[in-house]
Amino acid sequence: MATSYKSLGQLDLTTTALTTLYTCPASTETVISTVIIANRNASADTFRLAIRVDGDAISNKHYIAYDVPVAANDSTTLTLGITVKATDVVSVQAGTADRLSINAFGAEVTV
Repeated sequence: MATSYKSLGQLDLTTTALTTLYTCPASTETVISTVIIANRNASADTFRLAIRVDGDAISNKHYIAYDVPVAANDSTTLTLGITVKATDVVSVQAGTADRLSINAFGAEVTV
């Protein structure tokens, strides 16, 4: 089994719609170690983070962070250690468009 430590996804959230940050590839398991949410604006904002098992349609059970505030010109770091399997999807949503940058880091393990 090969392990690849990497940036799993980077987004500039230009919309307030739920957006895919990362989809776990086939024949892979992934450990999401850190997600950083940066607010590039002079006004506070909020974000949502969800893990959609097997790419399910979003529902309340998928959220691991919901309307979490990020102060103006600041960032929030989530140290997670969440494991996902092939076809699981990590999704994010901003409270306001064009303010937040999202970066996810972790390790992909080929199985």
